[in-house]
Amino acid sequence: MNSEGFQAPALPPGVKLTPQMFNVIERMARLKRPPMHTLGAAKARELYELGSGVLEVPKRELARVEDFSIPARDRFAIPARLYAPSTDKGLPLLLYTHGGGFTIGSINTHDILCRELAGLSGACVVSIDYRLSPEFQFPTATNDAWDALQWLAANAESLGADPKRLAVGGDSAGGTLAAVNAIQARDAGIRLSLQLLFYPGTTAHQDTPSHQTFAHGLVLEEDAVSWYFDNYIPNKQDREDWRFAPLLANDVDDVAPTWMGLAELDPLVDEGIAYADKLRLAGVAVDLEIYRGVTHEFIKMGRALPEAKQAHADAAKALMQAFGLK
Repeated sequence: MNSEGFQAPALPPGVKLTPQMFNVIERMARLKRPPMHTLGAAKARELYELGSGVLEVPKRELARVEDFSIPARDRFAIPARLYAPSTDKGLPLLLYTHGGGFTIGSINTHDILCRELAGLSGACVVSIDYRLSPEFQFPTATNDAWDALQWLAANAESLGADPKRLAVGGDSAGGTLAAVNAIQARDAGIRLSLQLLFYPGTTAHQDTPSHQTFAHGLVLEEDAVSWYFDNYIPNKQDREDWRFAPLLANDVDDVAPTWMGLAELDPLVDEGIAYADKLRLAGVAVDLEIYRGVTHEFIKMGRALPEAKQAHADAAKALMQAFGLK
């Protein structure tokens, strides 16, 4: 405990926060802000957006950043933003779905991350504002993500991208959407070069050991996870649907090769490892990286955490290799 009264959470023997991660959590505790899940969805979104860039790397300038929209099946216009590192035609394309428990997050909260992925990899990135809960519950977010991928597969050339080199990616809840998209793409005959998953949610219930071990004091709290899921999919029986819990998919044979980046001190780490194992057992090529001593949300803390910058570089390298870029 320090002079401010902050006490680090109890961790298993041999497991510890990096000094930089400890400092981030200490600073967060010092602010003494009420947890977002106690504020209601609208206020939580506002606060998340206000704070989203505080620990990010500097904003990267790109040759093209363009807002547009993608039609959903119910004619809703899904807001989208294209990031391109050059004006060249025929660049490969990554569809990115942001995290935030299906309740918070937006194109803007993940703008810097998407700029990094585009700039470091040389690929285009399209980020979407799928509809959020509790206003729009399961499976709306899943449907929006799938509608966006189908549209991009058919219309990539209109954006100056290569429809034959597509990938999906996302973090946390957005990683869930990307994993589900990869399965649906396989079933629809849409070939993906890669699925890029930062600490994806894959299980139906919060019942893995890591959900208990890292339930408190490490950025993503147990109460927050419950709140997110109750907003998005309040009927717990519905959570057995593989479109919410891709670990329950009947099979993942022939889905896209996978790069997965997990945080060691994250409630979601066990389910990420379990999904990587499921993919490998099905013969899917999986590159799994576990970043030690950091927590959920670490990839958006590049100003403070070297592990975030390393994860950006590792993900970009995976995209380059999958797309055949130099």
